[in-house]
Formats: sequence, C-alpha cells, structure tokens
Amino acid sequence: MPGSNDIRYARQISLSQIGDAGQARLAAARVLIVGAGGLGNPAGLYLASAGVGHLSISDFDRVDASNLPRQILFRETDVGFPKAEIMARRLIELNPNLTAVGISRRLDEQAITDEARLADLVLDCSDNFQTRWLINRVCHATTTPLVSGAAIRFEGQAAVFPFDEHRSPCYRCLYAEDDENLLDCAGQGILAPVAGMVGALMATEAIKVLIGMPTELAGRLWVYDGLAGSSRTLGISRRDDCPVCG
Repeated sequence: MPGSNDIRYARQISLSQIGDAGQARLAAARVLIVGAGGLGNPAGLYLASAGVGHLSISDFDRVDASNLPRQILFRETDVGFPKAEIMARRLIELNPNLTAVGISRRLDEQAITDEARLADLVLDCSDNFQTRWLINRVCHATTTPLVSGAAIRFEGQAAVFPFDEHRSPCYRCLYAEDDENLLDCAGQGILAPVAGMVGALMATEAIKVLIGMPTELAGRLWVYDGLAGSSRTLGISRRDDCPVCG
C-alpha cells in the first residue's frame, strides 16, 4: 500500500523531535539486544513498533513457564523453544517492515564484539553482572552506544553510555567486582510490570540516541522504586581506577 509506512508511523512522525528524518534514521538503524527476557521483550517490542529497521537478539536460553508473566512476547506453546528465535519471529509478525535475527548460541567476547561493531546501539537486557561487564567492555572498546537496564523485586534502573569522544563514565564505574551487595537478577523475585517499565524506558532512550536526540540519562543512572511509586536520577562519577575506562 503506497504510503502505508507514513500512516503506520504518523503519530511518531508528527513529533517535532522525530519527523520524517528521524523516522528514516530509525529505519536504517541496527540494534543488538542482549537478553530476550523481561527487559528485552518490552524493549524489543517497542523498538520494532517504532520502526527500527534491524534487530539482532542474542540469548542462548529457552522459554520456561516461569518466564511467561513478564516476557510478554512468549506463549505457553513456546515453552522449551529458543527465546531469541521466538522473539525475532514475533517482532516480524508485529512489524513486517523490519529484519529481526535470533542468535541462540552462547556468544564469547569476540563474537559479541563482532556483533557490536555491526550495530548502531546495544541494549543490555541481561540478568547477571558478568554479562553486563562484558557488554560494557565491548561497547567501550568499539565505541558503540550502550543502553543498560536491570530489574529485581520492585526495583529497576537504567543508564545510557554514549561512548563518544567525551571521556564519560561506563557501567563498570558503578560497581566494584568484589562488592558483596551485588545481586544478579537471575532467580530473584520480580514484579512483572517493573520489568516492563524498565524495558519501555530503555527503548525510549535507545530511540533518542538513534535519532541523535539529547538524553538526560547519558552518564546518569535512573532508579525506580515500585513500592514507593517514585524515581530519581543519579550522576555516575567516572572512576580513575575503573578497569575499563579509567
């Protein structure tokens, strides 16, 4: 249908910050999503709906029944199948204009580096610190913009690391490796809407970066408290002793 994309994205294009030029940039963009779980599902859904042209989804896990409350792209019939492949297929069903590829094998650092070099932006939707630190290290080395998020219990957080020419902090600046208070999200309790909120915010920040729009979360940490119904934004100080950017 002639002009069907104009109709599809009309409400988005009507935003002065996006317009036709911004929509074209989204259509040309390539995004790597690491983690097809509670954050990756809503983030990927909104990026696909917004018209991002190419999404690569990396996750070696398979759908489990316990995933279904918060991993909204999956159905009961998907249990036992690879998350990345199912998610890619659902996103194409949602928006046939995009290309979505599921990567279901475990990626080592070199493989993630190769994928990051192809991407305009990386979304870290993983659920453990070792993977987050690896992705942060790769994005810093390849100067690929990174949007990182996490959710656990009633709490969520997100940050943007542009890795441009400025000496900005990185995700590793937030935590010491021997910090005994670190909790991986894997296996912990989580309220489903909290994961959805963080994933949606990550998609919003990713779109800003992709169209060249300023973001207040660059080098800052957004923290959400679902019990209190409040959020705050904290500055991230670049650590001189950071093993990645110091």
